[in-house]
Amino acid sequence: MKMGVLVFMRNLLLALCLFLVLGFLYYSAWKLHLLRWEDSRRRERKAGISTLPSVAPSHIVADRSEEEPGFVPEPSLIKYDHLGFLLKLDSKVSAELATRYANFSEGVCKPGYTSAMMAAIFPKFSRPAPMFLDDSFRKWGKIKEYVPPFGIKGQDNVIKAILSATKEYRLTPTLDSLHCRRCIIVGNGGVLANKSLGSKIDKYEVVVRLNSAPVRGFEKDVGSKTTLRITYPEGAIQKLEQYERDSLFVLAGFKWQDFKWLKYIVYKEKVSAADGFWKSVATRVPREPHEIRILNPYFIQEAAFSFIGLPFNNGQMGRGNIPTLGSVAITMALHNCDEVAVAGFGYDMNLPNAPLHYYETIKMAAIKESWTHNIQKEKEFLRKLVKARVINDLTSGI
Repeated sequence: MKMGVLVFMRNLLLALCLFLVLGFLYYSAWKLHLLRWEDSRRRERKAGISTLPSVAPSHIVADRSEEEPGFVPEPSLIKYDHLGFLLKLDSKVSAELATRYANFSEGVCKPGYTSAMMAAIFPKFSRPAPMFLDDSFRKWGKIKEYVPPFGIKGQDNVIKAILSATKEYRLTPTLDSLHCRRCIIVGNGGVLANKSLGSKIDKYEVVVRLNSAPVRGFEKDVGSKTTLRITYPEGAIQKLEQYERDSLFVLAGFKWQDFKWLKYIVYKEKVSAADGFWKSVATRVPREPHEIRILNPYFIQEAAFSFIGLPFNNGQMGRGNIPTLGSVAITMALHNCDEVAVAGFGYDMNLPNAPLHYYETIKMAAIKESWTHNIQKEKEFLRKLVKARVINDLTSGI
């Protein structure tokens, strides 16, 4: 009996010793791996390199992209710029995306294509973002903490009054029911002139036009169809006869006066010239309340800070931190369209005598430095989208 107990105790002690030895070896290996990892991270931080796994978590913010001479990262790691965009945008589409869209014929709408391509080059991209404000706008945390143009702080009562009259918050029932939706943002650039793209533009399910850019008389180049006309008060068409039929009027609110102006328009009240507009504004818009929408300010916020990298300025309008309406419209389309194209974008300052806009004779040389916009940074953002085939530039101006 005693002999059996002794044998059992001996075996138990041997097993315990073996367990301790294995545990020590495992711990030592883990510490060595940790030290190597920390050393690697120190080298990356010193080099300013962001190295993210091929499927990066949405919360990761990339560092700067310059490499330290002689430092070679592991091949399984992918580099991103300081905003979080993939550095090698012209690399081949992932095998998964290539397989997913391989069998689609030319001209056939590809469901989810734009958001999939965008997420491939910008892992932080999250598609769900409503196109227009609806009666749940107060719950949208991304905008309620910021004043216009990056949010709706202080505008609750005005927006509530507008929405109580419009009662419509989406596109048309027909467009909302589509399995796949192709959108085109038509810019106002002179690059559109004499391209005869009108019929091609009209084939898109959603045609977005900006501010007061005319259609009548320019149909051959810009098409005749308008789904959305996005504008702010100073940019809105002032001659009622120039408004096209069957389009939605969409406000992009860049300042508090803009929301107040839209309330005047919706309720057909007299517009006050004393409200601080920087130029004359439309006093009437030939649209019924149910044909009027408010663009989600989140797209202004995202375009400025996440995509273009403009100065945050404590979330307030400041020098060089307001995206152009064109970039805002493209940002909206990235979230709400299956495929996105643009036309009429891009200013070539190397051609001072080229037309600035397709509808007037003002030359490119007339462009002066903008206090609110950073055209160069916007161009870099748009070029990323074109280079990575997230959007299609029909006029090759970007």
